Amino acid sequence: MASERRRLRTVRVRATVIAALAVGLALIAGGAALVLGLRVELSNDVRDAARARAQEVARVIEAGRGVPQVTVADPAEEFLQVVDERGTVVAASSNIEGLPALTRLRPGGSTQVDTPIDEDPFLVVAVGARDGDRRLTVLDGRTPAGVAEATSTVTRMLLVGVPVLLVLASAATWVAVGRTLRRVARAEAAQRRFVSDASHELRSPVATVRQHAEVVLAHPARADAGVLAGTVLDEAVRMQRLVDDLLLLARADEDAIRPPRRPVDLDDLAFEEARRLRERQKGPRVHSGGVSAGRVLGDEDALRRVVRNLGENAARHALSRVALTLGEAGGTVRLDVDDDGPGVPERERARIFDRFIRLDEARARREGGAGLGLAIVAELVAAHGGTVTVGTAPELGGARFTVRLPATH
Repeated sequence: MASERRRLRTVRVRATVIAALAVGLALIAGGAALVLGLRVELSNDVRDAARARAQEVARVIEAGRGVPQVTVADPAEEFLQVVDERGTVVAASSNIEGLPALTRLRPGGSTQVDTPIDEDPFLVVAVGARDGDRRLTVLDGRTPAGVAEATSTVTRMLLVGVPVLLVLASAATWVAVGRTLRRVARAEAAQRRFVSDASHELRSPVATVRQHAEVVLAHPARADAGVLAGTVLDEAVRMQRLVDDLLLLARADEDAIRPPRRPVDLDDLAFEEARRLRERQKGPRVHSGGVSAGRVLGDEDALRRVVRNLGENAARHALSRVALTLGEAGGTVRLDVDDDGPGVPERERARIFDRFIRLDEARARREGGAGLGLAIVAELVAAHGGTVTVGTAPELGGARFTVRLPATH
């Protein structure tokens, strides 16, 4: 058990580490892409704004009004120069007045240049203009400080946010993997228990047949062929039922139970079960006066098995009386199977529909029950879109098993 816990913990740690690495790499790659994309987008915005301003000046020049006096809105963040083909400055904004051309850039191009305005380089865009016979170039330069500030802010946020997201992702993975592993461990334990119980149940009839056969072989003169045949037949029937039950539950585990949707009169099945129980020589008194019409969609044989298993369970635990009640209301058909036996303790009701569960172990084995009947009821009812619950019979005082199924007309 301790080794199993260590194995599961190791798997949990490895899964969490792998998930954390994957999430961390994804966050780093995503953050880098975000910062790069933001920088490119903001740089393009600065470049577009500079080009738009240079084009305004170029349109004024090409309108035949000569080279205007150029101005900028913010001398700390922008400059303008108009340069001729020889690189001579024809006009300039006041913040770089008297300076030579800051760059020899062809119209349509862009570059970064150092300026006396700021320590950081400016982004410069060139736009061509014609003033009569002269070819001029309008240079608009803008500081990309806003780009650097924005990307720096986003980078700082990512440096804080990525570790937080990584911790949250790791914690979520730790919890999710832990829950999954616990479910897997419970499933494995249930499977081992199921195999063990099934093996035990199959071993019992085989041992009985073997014992009788050994007695016959040891004392052939005193052997009674009829008794041996009867014993073998009874145990073979018992094994057949157990195998059939196990196969049905295996199909349920694989979600392979798909009942046909045909109209079934559930009241007919209830009356049929009541008659069957009454035919027993030492069976309890069976009351079915509370059975009224109720029709559902499903598999008649599977629903007959539901009613029979509940009837068998009630008869097995009843002291003297069993009652079947059936009715339809609000689009639901409800079947109640009551008995006057000891009932089901409230603490056991959550697991009474589990496999190989027998509250009265000695009597269940003596009477041939394998603890699968109610588990089969639960699986078949669920396959028909219904529910089955257990409580206390209000009149008889024992157990009440209630099946609810969608009604059809």
